This record gives sequence, structure tokens and C-alpha cells, in this order.
Amino acid sequence: MKLDRLLAIVILLINRRIIQAKELADHFEVSVRTIYRDMDVLNQAGIPVISYQGAGGGIGLSEGYRLDRNVLTNNEMVAIVTALQSVSTTHDSPDIKQLLEKMQSVVPAAESEQFQIRTQQFIVDLSPWGRQSHMEDKLAHLKKAVEEAREVIFTYCNAQGEVTQRRVEPYTLVLKQQTWYLYANCLERKQFRLFKLFRMRDVEVQLSYFVRQNISLDQIPWNQQWTTAEKTTSLRLRFNQSVKHLAEEWFGVEALIAEPQESESTEEKYVVVVDFPEDRWLYGFILSFGQDVEVLEPEHIRSKIKGIARNIEQIY
Repeated sequence: MKLDRLLAIVILLINRRIIQAKELADHFEVSVRTIYRDMDVLNQAGIPVISYQGAGGGIGLSEGYRLDRNVLTNNEMVAIVTALQSVSTTHDSPDIKQLLEKMQSVVPAAESEQFQIRTQQFIVDLSPWGRQSHMEDKLAHLKKAVEEAREVIFTYCNAQGEVTQRRVEPYTLVLKQQTWYLYANCLERKQFRLFKLFRMRDVEVQLSYFVRQNISLDQIPWNQQWTTAEKTTSLRLRFNQSVKHLAEEWFGVEALIAEPQESESTEEKYVVVVDFPEDRWLYGFILSFGQDVEVLEPEHIRSKIKGIARNIEQIY
């Protein structure tokens, strides 16, 4: 346990310039005196731990210190390679391929065969069916813009079908449910927005640079934006037995509540209560279940779906 704590302390100190001894003690559930004893042990092992005095002081490592690659266990190496292989399924990067080769090259020859077997036991393929060369090109351009902190301009069509010209400062590329997004500071809207790559066209990386703001992505801001109460609507949906498996895929088995059957001859129905942003995507999502779903609440969405269905009927 002590060895695990010492290694964890070193990793924390590498990732953070200075940490308070009290914070470390609370994190590992030991006393501050124990933390200082651990510091002495690490110094004796040749790891340069420094104590900074005064306001804003604490414990840190000497500038430029890095862990040797041998500190990684075989299980950790397998986990890293598996993660890299998963990323490479949706982003064909020579850097990732080169890193995979480097990771595999440090495995001893005697363990190489077993290592290969272990890295093939769990595969996460994030790519869609079939290749999308236009998307890969767009992704490569935006990745370069993010790396070099260059502004990007593009034409964007939002969920309401409105087409606008955007100039943004790109920060992060996000893959969510097999769809790529760009998290960027929109200079027109003067706030951070999430842009779906499928809705972007005429993407141009500019010569002008920007200075990245010191923002934290720890709390996954795009999830917070999506789930805020003012942007979501609570729905009660009733699904027929015939699409129960599809509803389970979307909402989880536990979310489906079986309704009491009026008789043994009637088809079972299941109710789901879920929060979604209300937009054109939501209407299309509900309609994708056809006659096997009914909006019970709210009434205005029920009426909206009824109106769309009538318009469809008139077309056909």
C-alpha cells in the first residue's frame, strides 16, 4: 500500500506544479506527518521533491522531472495500447500509429506474443460503417487548427436549418455517439459553442493566431450545456412491445416501465420519462419510431408531432 501511495504521489506532483501537504494527506487518508515522511523516502530514492515556503507554497518536484517509462506495468501498457487502437479507428493519425509502435517496441521479446493477444481481447471500434473521406479531411484540417491555435471560418447550418458564417477559435475536437463536434469560441456569438462537423462546410484554417484562454474541460462543458434545465423538456413516451428493444437501446432496460394490460389479448406497452432538448432533432427522433410510439406529455410536443404527421399524410 505504501509503494502504491508513493507512486501515486509522484504522478500527482508531475501533473500539478505544487500541492499542499494537507491536500495529499486528505486524498490518501493519512496524516500530514506521514506525507512528509513519504517525501523523505522519495528524496532518498532520487526523486527530487521540493518544499516551497510562504503564501501559495506547498510540495512540488524539481523543474523538468519526468518518470521513466519502465514505471508502467504490463497491465497499464495493455490499457494504453487498447485505448490508442480505439482512437485510431475513427481518427487515422500517423502520430497515433507511431506511438503504438513505440509502445509495443518497449515490450520484452519474451512477452511480445502474449502482449499482442491481450491487446486484441477488447476492441472499441468508434468508426461508422463505410469510409467518409470528406469527414476525415475536415477532421485533419481542424486538428491542425487546434494544434496551431489558428482561427477557422466556415459556413454552418444549425438544427433549425439557419445558415450562417462563423469565425471561431477552435479548442477541442469531441467524438460523441459516433459524431464529431468542434468545441470552439465563436467570435460572432462571443461565447463557447459546440459545432457538429456534419453541419460545417467550406472550412478554412486562417493565418491569424489566437491566444488560448485558460479554460477547464474537466467537467465536460458540452454535457453541461446540453442538460441545463432551460434547454431541455421532460417527455413521457409510450412505446409498443414491437419496439421495446429499440427503446431499451436508447434509454436502458431500467428506464422502461410496463403499463398494466387491459386484457391478455392487448399488446404490452412501456412508458419512458426522459429529458431532451426540444428541436428538430427531437421531432425526427420521435417520428423515427413511427406508429409504435405515442407522446403522452407535454401537450405542445404531442400537438407538434400530430401536425407533422398530418403534413406527411398530405404529401403522400
